[in-house]
Amino acid sequence: QVQLVESGGGLVQPGGSLRLSCVASGFAFSRYTMTWYRQAPGKERELVAAITSAGYNINYADSVKGRFTISRDNAKNTVYLQMNSLKPEDTAVYYCRRGTSDVYWGQGTQVTVSS
Repeated sequence: QVQLVESGGGLVQPGGSLRLSCVASGFAFSRYTMTWYRQAPGKERELVAAITSAGYNINYADSVKGRFTISRDNAKNTVYLQMNSLKPEDTAVYYCRRGTSDVYWGQGTQVTVSS
């Protein structure tokens, strides 16, 4: 069955860094665009970053450009989100999502940025 398992979240001080991972199984990972979303308390889920199947096209939300980097390793069925210069407003549950039409969501990992 399809599984997306996120990890790497936690508590970090402002200005710090975290690296999120999303390990996929149960489908042909290398054929899918993968996307990171986040949802803060009381807010709608928003796109953070997306990477196409071979990694040639990448998009970021304006709020994270220059601070976050999305990447993928198709040999390991894993997509990453490197988050640097974290701000309190980055606090949210971060989800990875498979695809753009045949979508599937992971369970999420909590990121809290606080001093």
